[in-house]
Amino acid sequence: MPVVVMGWISLVLVIDADGTLSTQRLLGAATWLLLLVVCARETPLVRAAVVVVVVFATLVEYTFSPLLEVYVYRFDNVPAYVPPVTASSTSRRSPSAVRRGFGHTCAAALAAAASVGAAWASWGLFGSDRVDVLGAFWFACLLGFLLWGPNRGLYVGAFVVVSYLELLGTALGNWEWQRHDPTGLIPIGNPPSGAAGGYGWFDLAAVLLAPVLLALIARGRSVVAPRRPTGSCPAAGWEEADGADTSGPSTSSQPGRSR
Repeated sequence: MPVVVMGWISLVLVIDADGTLSTQRLLGAATWLLLLVVCARETPLVRAAVVVVVVFATLVEYTFSPLLEVYVYRFDNVPAYVPPVTASSTSRRSPSAVRRGFGHTCAAALAAAASVGAAWASWGLFGSDRVDVLGAFWFACLLGFLLWGPNRGLYVGAFVVVSYLELLGTALGNWEWQRHDPTGLIPIGNPPSGAAGGYGWFDLAAVLLAPVLLALIARGRSVVAPRRPTGSCPAAGWEEADGADTSGPSTSSQPGRSR
């Protein structure tokens, strides 16, 4: 799946880089459709995780881009393809699988992600002509997820996909990060080196909230579901429960039948 996600991201960003706003909207619709098709084959828990990530990603995007302008898109908006791409990057594995943890993750992959991330963050702090303090902070978050997170294998994939997305998107000019945060105190790279660390919080939200969302949906269904009538005169279409008391004179000319 990461290969499919990266391939689709590449296609979308290349087309959007020189496209019109209408083209961008079409790309957004196509990305949403792709996400829906993929989710149709997933478990309810994965679909709930996708919903959580999409909601969080939308809130974060509109807060940090149009409102605070930490980064800006070509049309000063949030492209419609961004939230579903975020969900595809961070919520593909079922939250029920996170408890399997490190046993299903190659230690070499974790070490490689941590090493590359550390080198990139160090270069952003000491080697780049554009100091990147925010990237170093986010790398620290990523390192924490890699070491102690509930779904360490996913964070390795997220590091690859998100880093690729950020490098390609900024190179093509789909979006650009400002040199400082709104306070002017925190320098930011273009892109920040540890951006994948921010995506780890989306996955953590999915892990914690997806089961809650499923429970709320189940509770809502139980409230609105029709209940079997009680009493001696059940409504038409409802059969008596097994073991119900059927004593009393029969009004049917046919002999009683076992239900």
